[in-house]
Amino acid sequence: MPVPEPAAPDPHQPPAGVWRHLAAILLLPGTVTLVVPAAILSSGDGPDPGFGVGGIAEAAVIAAGAVLIGAGVLLWAWTVGLFARVGKGTLAPWDPTRRLVLEGPYRHLRNPMISGVFAVLAGEALVFGSGGLATWAAAFFAINWIFFVLHEEPELERRFGEEYRAYRAAVPRWIPRRTAWRPAPAGETGYGAGNGPEGATR
Repeated sequence: MPVPEPAAPDPHQPPAGVWRHLAAILLLPGTVTLVVPAAILSSGDGPDPGFGVGGIAEAAVIAAGAVLIGAGVLLWAWTVGLFARVGKGTLAPWDPTRRLVLEGPYRHLRNPMISGVFAVLAGEALVFGSGGLATWAAAFFAINWIFFVLHEEPELERRFGEEYRAYRAAVPRWIPRRTAWRPAPAGETGYGAGNGPEGATR
């Protein structure tokens, strides 16, 4: 009896990995930057574009907010791509990266993804002129800072050991270092040539 050939994959269906990333994006940054801000604005706190200061100043506030949103989205998208390509995982805590991501913006600061999302939230607060959105942006930043210190950083140290300890010692948490950090060559320990700490706990 002939064995039936497996069905050919549907070229119109994205690979399973795409669904993993889409689910993480919709549940995390999507909620943080779209759902919660929409709820805040619908509660009556705005919109008042540019905080209603009027004239050129108002246009400047709105423009600054738009720049922050654009830059934040680009930075966030860059990190998501690195998580998929280098880390072999997603941004979700339940589906983390398999490898430590040490490329791109991660060579300047340890949390560029959260920095990108925070930039989007700050930009939304300026564009919509909402004190509630500004409060939400500050709360988001504070919550993540606490989460990183109490959970994520110890967990990364447990999973990646000395590789993460050297990275954490050399690369700041929030304030970007001026020069890109590069891992020490295989077989060496420490910061690597020319890779001083530059205030890595910030």
